[in-house]
Amino acid sequence: MLQAHVPPHADPGNVTPEPARAGIDVQINGEHFHHTGDPDMPLLWYLRDVLKLDGTRYGGEHGEGGADLVLVNGKARSAVTLPMHKLTGHPITTVEGLAQADGSLHPLQQAFVDEDAIGCGYCTSGWLIASMDLLHRHRDPSDSDIDTLPNLCRCGCQTRVRRAIKRAAAAMKGAKA
Repeated sequence: MLQAHVPPHADPGNVTPEPARAGIDVQINGEHFHHTGDPDMPLLWYLRDVLKLDGTRYGGEHGEGGADLVLVNGKARSAVTLPMHKLTGHPITTVEGLAQADGSLHPLQQAFVDEDAIGCGYCTSGWLIASMDLLHRHRDPSDSDIDTLPNLCRCGCQTRVRRAIKRAAAAMKGAKA
C-alpha cells in the first residue's frame, strides 16, 4: 500500500499573520470594484482572472504589441505594466466598456466590423482601445497619426484597420463614412 508523502507542518508559533489590507477602489467600465489582493498585481490579471473580463489580452511582459491596452483617464495604457495600487481614482475602460449602454456597438467597433478589420481577433481589443485614444486626440486622423499606434497585427489587417479608423472618425463627426 502506497502512502502519500505529507510535508511537515510549520510550527504554528512561528506564523505571523499579515494585517488585513485596506483595499484599492477602482472604477472599471463605470462600475466600482474593491481589490483587496496584492497591490502590485498588474491590472491585466485583475481584469482577466478576477473580473473575468478577458477581452484585454496578454501581449508580452512589457506591453509590446498593444494587445493589453485599456483606457485610463481616456488615454491608452498597457494593463500588464500597471499595478493595481496606482489606479485608485482613475476611471478605466476596457474593450468590454466601449459598447453603448443599450448594448449597441460604438461607431469604432461597428467600423471594425464593417471594414472586416478583425482577422484572428487576438489584437482587435488593443486596436480598438488605441484607436479610441487616437480619435479623442485627433478627430480626423491622418495616415501618419494612425501609424503612431503601437499595435501589431500578424494577420495583416493593418490596411483594413486604417480604413475602419477613418470610417469611425467620419461617423463620430456625424458625416457619412
